[in-house]
Amino acid sequence: MHSASRRLIQRRLPVVNIRRRNDRRHVASFWSVASQNNNNNPAAFQSFVSLPSFFPLQKIPKGFEDFFPPHGKSPPPPLNEANVHKSSSEPKSEKPPPHNNNNQNNPNDSANIPGLIALLLFIMALRNWLEQEDAERGHEITWQAFQQQFLGHTDTLTVINQNRVQFTTTPTADTPAQKYYFYIGSVERLEEKLAAAQQHLHPTEWVEVKYIQQTNLLLEFIKALPFLALPVAIHFGFRGLTGGATTKGGSQNMKSIFGIGKSTARKINKESVHVTFKDVAGCEQAKMEVMEFVDFLKDSERFTKLGAKIPKGALLCGPPGTGKTLLAKAVAGESGVPFFSISGSDFIEMFVGVGPSRVRDLFAEARANAPCIVFIDEIDAVGRQRGRGGFSGGGNDERENTLNQLLVEMDGFSPTTGVVVLAGTNRVDILDQALTRPGRFDRQITVDRPDLRGRQEIFLVHLAGLTLEGPAEDIAGRLAGLTPGFAGADIANLCNEAAIVAARRKAASVTIQDFEKATDRIIGGLESNKIMSKHEREIVAHHEAGHAIAGWFLEHADPLLKVTIIPRTSGALGFAQYLPKEVFLRSPEQIMDIVCMALAGRAAEQVFFGEVTTGASDDLRRVTQLVYSMIQEFGFNNRLGQLAFRKDPNSLEKPYSDSTAEAMDDEARRIVEEAYARTVELIESKKEQVDALAQLLLEKETITHDDIVDLVGARPFVGDKAYHQYVSSKSRGSPPVDEVAAEDKEDVGFDGPLTPGLA
Repeated sequence: MHSASRRLIQRRLPVVNIRRRNDRRHVASFWSVASQNNNNNPAAFQSFVSLPSFFPLQKIPKGFEDFFPPHGKSPPPPLNEANVHKSSSEPKSEKPPPHNNNNQNNPNDSANIPGLIALLLFIMALRNWLEQEDAERGHEITWQAFQQQFLGHTDTLTVINQNRVQFTTTPTADTPAQKYYFYIGSVERLEEKLAAAQQHLHPTEWVEVKYIQQTNLLLEFIKALPFLALPVAIHFGFRGLTGGATTKGGSQNMKSIFGIGKSTARKINKESVHVTFKDVAGCEQAKMEVMEFVDFLKDSERFTKLGAKIPKGALLCGPPGTGKTLLAKAVAGESGVPFFSISGSDFIEMFVGVGPSRVRDLFAEARANAPCIVFIDEIDAVGRQRGRGGFSGGGNDERENTLNQLLVEMDGFSPTTGVVVLAGTNRVDILDQALTRPGRFDRQITVDRPDLRGRQEIFLVHLAGLTLEGPAEDIAGRLAGLTPGFAGADIANLCNEAAIVAARRKAASVTIQDFEKATDRIIGGLESNKIMSKHEREIVAHHEAGHAIAGWFLEHADPLLKVTIIPRTSGALGFAQYLPKEVFLRSPEQIMDIVCMALAGRAAEQVFFGEVTTGASDDLRRVTQLVYSMIQEFGFNNRLGQLAFRKDPNSLEKPYSDSTAEAMDDEARRIVEEAYARTVELIESKKEQVDALAQLLLEKETITHDDIVDLVGARPFVGDKAYHQYVSSKSRGSPPVDEVAAEDKEDVGFDGPLTPGLA
């Protein structure tokens, strides 16, 4: 060893004792001495400061923390001369990296390395011992091999522990002595077989048999190792189970069997939420009601001094994608009070009693942080209506117990606790009535699909982040008319798809054509590369032309926007896009016009080709739904009278008799036959226009409202002011939102919820 290295090692020995006394001054003096040696031999010093050379299986010694970065998994890099002369007392600017869920930069990893190395060394030593043991035993053979090859070539058989026979062959001039062994079932059987095998041998050639007992401590230890490891495994298992019992909320509790009854709600602060009420559009009425809850919490004195009580909860209900959770996020960002968020399914676990325990813990924490807001998303997972006298399984009992605890906690608040419960669901019809009653959820806030004005506002929100070609107001108005029935989530998806379409063609901005392609993709699917025959294309063209012409000359049919015969991946060989009138009330005549327009495609096939195809299956499905709604729900049938039989989707029983059901079927068949005859008559009277439009479709594949106006003239009906204003906006910009709202008030617009059964 180099002399400088020996001197360094000699100087290291008292330092090891010094660090046990944790004397930093001696450590500093040690470092200065080591630095002087570095001037004489830098290579030796570099090998010295490498920690694994001196502490291969230990953590960083006390007193050396300043010389090595905290939370380091690997030993420090070698030091050069410049680094050695730096003072060890310089302040450290490094900060430990943040801890994350991937266990990166975990300070406990360095503590686990010695144990892993020890385990690896033990396994290697065990393997070497087993190899040596096999070498000492020799080669394993069978009794038959011994009898045929080695009987008479050995002097002694050694029976070890009454189950293994070991022997050594007699050496000769050509072959050295070799060891062999074989296993036996019993000593008596060995003696019988050996006596029978040695009958033809001379007594001097008989084999001597010895019996010995051997005990291998290492082998016995290996056999007992599973039993010895069991307490260790139990110890570490319980340490892992109890490791997260003291943490609150979130996924940390799931790591602890003792903390499984704790609430998993996430406490959200205002700084962690970047959604405000400005980001919520298309649901102004619901937003106003939710904002009132925020006012209750921010300035409760304004209400309580008049005797008003803070509502205990509000239920956000409506179709999927309409913005219920977004409203809750806006509340978290605007309220300025603690906000607890949890899903309804988080209450239920595989263990009995976990759900009620989590409910109790959630509300106990909410009371401790009052005033605050608790948001339960998808509450129908736990708030479903309880069973009535039927069989109830264990899982259902657990859910009902959780619901009962939730009812107790919500109704047990004092009026001044300042805890408000918000919940979201799209299945309010299946919730338990005890949960939705006033006193628990005082208000039910409906977040419905947006109307034309609401869609335009939502588009303006999502278009703000896109690079557009043209004014955002014009594009938003155009798209609002192209997307009837779209919810907020659908609109966000459409804007993203349009940006993807523009990026695919490497454009500098997103155009209205990109939005139209994205709309077609969402409604009908991607354009398909199906190869259709000429005859099939003619059938599809006349089918779609029949829809378009019938809707053009039927007064109460929906105005046409676009017709295409391009096949789609959804299976549609073509489709027509309309702008449905979103009105509040419909008469039987209006519904029959819609039925006739739906049957016009099949009627055109019969008029022009003398046969019908399967292309009208979706039209017939919609016609059946409309006609049965007229009979069963709206009371529009004279034979059945003013009766309504609303169906319960969760019930298998019909609310009417078999004779009434037969009468419904007869009336539905009669109504559809009359509507079909009327539609065939209309198509025959407009046969030239239908054929001309079909030929134009075969030529251009996609036609718009302007093409139909140029071909057959304007619609013979007046009164759709908002529709005509929208059509003209394609070239001059969309109508302002205020003007559209004014048209709605005149009852000629397209806003408002659809009547049930007409969607």
